[in-house]
Amino acid sequence: MQEVVLPVASPIAQHRRMTVLNLAHQAPFETKDGSTIRSILDRTNAPVEKQSLAEARIPAGTATQRHYHRLAEEFYFILEGAGEMEIDGETRRVGPGDAILIPAGAWHTITAGETLRFLCCCAPPYAHEDTFFA
Repeated sequence: MQEVVLPVASPIAQHRRMTVLNLAHQAPFETKDGSTIRSILDRTNAPVEKQSLAEARIPAGTATQRHYHRLAEEFYFILEGAGEMEIDGETRRVGPGDAILIPAGAWHTITAGETLRFLCCCAPPYAHEDTFFA
């Protein structure tokens, strides 16, 4: 009789559970750069190790404080509003549907001409201690 070997999930996969969190249930807080965010998935509310996802809001006529992250690479994805994104001295108009790459170590700020609402993904996950100013 031939032995049947069934595939076995890796030890890591055996301990994973599906995580689904709703944005409406996440409390807003202010980041070190002055934007108001709600963490969607990060180290504080899920078993996240290598990235974070948040919704950020910046009121019309305001901007984040110009800063950089030594470790984190960021993506912004604009959902609502319009403004100007500045990265290392280059400025561009941004609006709904725009995806923006902010490399680790790049100085950046975003200014809201209209109230901005966007998703922010950081890898490694966002941390106040990885935010630096001039």
